[in-house]
Amino acid sequence: MNILIIRLSAIGDVVMASPLIRALRDKYPEARIAWLAQPEAVPLLAANPRLDEVLVWPRQEWSRLWREKHYFQLLGAVRAFRRELRTHGFDLVLDTQGLLKSGLLAWMTGASQRIGLGSREGSARLMTRVVDKPQDDPRIGSEYRHLAETLGLATEPFAMDVALSAEDARFADEFIAAEGLGDSYVVICPFTTRPQKHWIEDRWPVLVDRLGAELGLPVVMLGGPGDVEAAARIASAAPQVHNRAGQTSLGQAAALISRARLLIGVDTGLMHMGIAFARPTIALFGSTCPYLDSGRDDTRILYKALDCSPCRRRPTCGGAFTCMQQIGVDEVLDTARELLP
Repeated sequence: MNILIIRLSAIGDVVMASPLIRALRDKYPEARIAWLAQPEAVPLLAANPRLDEVLVWPRQEWSRLWREKHYFQLLGAVRAFRRELRTHGFDLVLDTQGLLKSGLLAWMTGASQRIGLGSREGSARLMTRVVDKPQDDPRIGSEYRHLAETLGLATEPFAMDVALSAEDARFADEFIAAEGLGDSYVVICPFTTRPQKHWIEDRWPVLVDRLGAELGLPVVMLGGPGDVEAAARIASAAPQVHNRAGQTSLGQAAALISRARLLIGVDTGLMHMGIAFARPTIALFGSTCPYLDSGRDDTRILYKALDCSPCRRRPTCGGAFTCMQQIGVDEVLDTARELLP
């Protein structure tokens, strides 16, 4: 049996969908299992011994051809990718993204079974079966758990399945030694894609200072290339922080998280990795609250539900971000003390 999981992006969703890998492998130990993702998610999947292959959707190339109006070249690229997908002879495709783009890719495989999770944007017509997402389930990755249950897969435990390459693990070892971090440091992940998901910026330097002064813990700050400017502002107010925002690959950041004593972050893919690697984690949620139950005793979710919560992409507070304002530095530090032995 040849099985393909489709979850192209984003990083946090790939992490939360990853329990499907082990669940499928346990049910079908002889199957060939592949994952189709965008290039940025590949480092989280490529080293997983329970995956036989990671396929890469060349989204940027297709977008470039479209922007440059090379329509015939784009058509040729799409056809070539369809041929490549069909050579794998997939029997079962799980479209866990449920969008038109992922549905089209599932259809292009020619698989006889194409199961979509919460399919929308017309992608349901490209599926042979659609599984609706559960409502009001507070558990992390609840939609993927529900899909697994529907397919008769084991869901206890339903742990996230992210693997590190040997090269990324070696990077973490060398970084920790070079920076003198020892075996006890905190990772902070202050950045994500939307401002309403951010904690108040001027509280991060205060937190960094107090983590060092009161708990004796050095702090490593992680983020992507788009976070460099904001990270520099935080670092200028807290020069003791080890600022590596925009300076690591995704795999290297994951390796640093896997060795941390504690992770503190907003609703972003890097924060979810703290839970995936079984690191004590404090999650700061505001406009979104994807889960209230992480399935782990060493995770704390700080979330101040207001009448307008969760507003997701449509905040009504005029930029006040009141829900995040209500999470104070003292509360974060008190929570850190509870989690640290």
